[in-house]
Amino acid sequence: MSYVDGFLLAVPKAKLEAYKELASLAGEVWKEHGALAFVECVADDVPYGELTSFPRAVHATDDETVVFSWIVYESREKRDAINAKVMADPRLKGDMASMPFDGKRMIFGGFSPIVEL
Repeated sequence: MSYVDGFLLAVPKAKLEAYKELASLAGEVWKEHGALAFVECVADDVPYGELTSFPRAVHATDDETVVFSWIVYESREKRDAINAKVMADPRLKGDMASMPFDGKRMIFGGFSPIVEL
């Protein structure tokens, strides 16, 4: 069974194009190192909930949008090896202060699928 890394973050609407460029580069790097799929999605129908919601989870402000993304790997072991290569890849080295989003509010984690169709 595969393995999935999931991400949820808030991106300033004014920096969405810069984020898209960064995500496109990152996707190329992840795929080149062996990821099976790399998907980035911008919020389209994510209402601000009374108790919980995607915008609440990342403390999105009115001038931000929510991005939901995931990377699929063959296995947890492959994910660990691929991520080590990605983190060492010079194409993704950059200053955290110049990122087009606030990384402190990004939610991320690894997931073992329980159903795959």
